[in-house]
Order: sequence, then structure tokens, then C-alpha cells
Amino acid sequence: MKSPEKGMVKSRLAKDTDEDTALSLYELFVLDLLETLKTGGYALKISFFPPDASDTVSAWLGEGYSVMPQQGKDLGERMKNAFQKTFSEGFGRVLLIGSDVPDLTSTLIDEAYTFDHHDTVLGPSPDGGYYLIGFKHDTFTPEIFEGMQWGTDQVFRETMAVFRRKNYRVHVLHPKRDIDRIEDLRDFFEQNQNTGFTDSRTMRFIRNNFEALFGEKKNS
Repeated sequence: MKSPEKGMVKSRLAKDTDEDTALSLYELFVLDLLETLKTGGYALKISFFPPDASDTVSAWLGEGYSVMPQQGKDLGERMKNAFQKTFSEGFGRVLLIGSDVPDLTSTLIDEAYTFDHHDTVLGPSPDGGYYLIGFKHDTFTPEIFEGMQWGTDQVFRETMAVFRRKNYRVHVLHPKRDIDRIEDLRDFFEQNQNTGFTDSRTMRFIRNNFEALFGEKKNS
């Protein structure tokens, strides 16, 4: 996750709304996702960026989380280092989850952890990236994070190509849409009207600000 600072998060969503709204939504995305992750009983680490934002993150979330700064010159290096640091602490299986999919269910997270007969697990996004990637200690490969065109619609495809070259067995999860633009937010709202996520912080915020967000009145 990124440190929750105005103008530094959800830049594309901010262009469709404003910086204050984008910041509020981002904070709610993270809080909703953390609430789901805590229910699974898994060891949880928050990997934050920039690396000097420890005080900001702790002041926001409190002291009850294990946190570690992201280190590296680009997204790939930061993800690679996060895996290496966590595996060095003795964990045998690690998932890295993005903060743009607040409606991840505990069922999907449990499925992601149980890739016993595969070498890796990957959760694709319709925009061509991925929202989750996981390895076992003995199948982790730094190569997957090197030379990638981050932020493009080729990331998932290129990642799968590397896995195929290595003959990796990949467990591919159900696609989940990142919330980057206002149309993503609208689609997210419509899809979660009748799910267990409907009473979440994010959904309540959207309902309370529907007209300001989408320029129209919400249907009763």
C-alpha cells in the first residue's frame, strides 16, 4: 500500500473526482481489505511506500500491525524485495495482494493460499495486470519481477510467459477489477449491491456520495 497522502494516491480516480475524494476512497479500500484479511487468521504484513512513511502509516492504522517499508527503484524491485524479506523470516508460503481490490473475499484468499499442487498463484485484472501473486519458498523466482513493463496491459501476459518458460504450474484465480477510474468505481458499486460487501465502509461512502461521484441520483 501507499501512504495515505493527498495527491499521492489514486491519481486517475482523482482526475475523475478530486484529490480529497480519491484519498478518502483509498483509505476505505485499505481498511476494508485489512478487515477481511484479519478474519483469515493468516500472518499479515503491511508493505508500505514510500519507505520513510512509517510514522504516517502507524498513526493511521495504529500499532497493531506488522509493517515493513518497500525498498527498490521500481514496483518490480519493491515486490521482489518484499518476498525475499518475508521468506527470510521463515515463512513457507507468501501472498502479495494489491490495495485496489477492497472486496476480496475470505473465500478467494483461502483459495489463493491453497495452491498445493501448483508452483505459484496469480490473480488477473481485466486491465492486463494482476491483483495478487503468491509463491512457496522453494518456487519463488525473482526473474518474474525483472524487466517488466509495469503499469501496462501486458503485465499479466508477460508474467505468464515467464512462468511457461520455467514450466511452472500456475493456479489462476477469478479476475478482479482494480478501481482506478470512476467507471471502475461504478462497476464495483453495481456488482456489490447484493453481496456480503454491501455494508462495507467503501459501499457506504459510495451510497452517501452517489450523486457527487456519478453526477446522477441513485435509484431507490
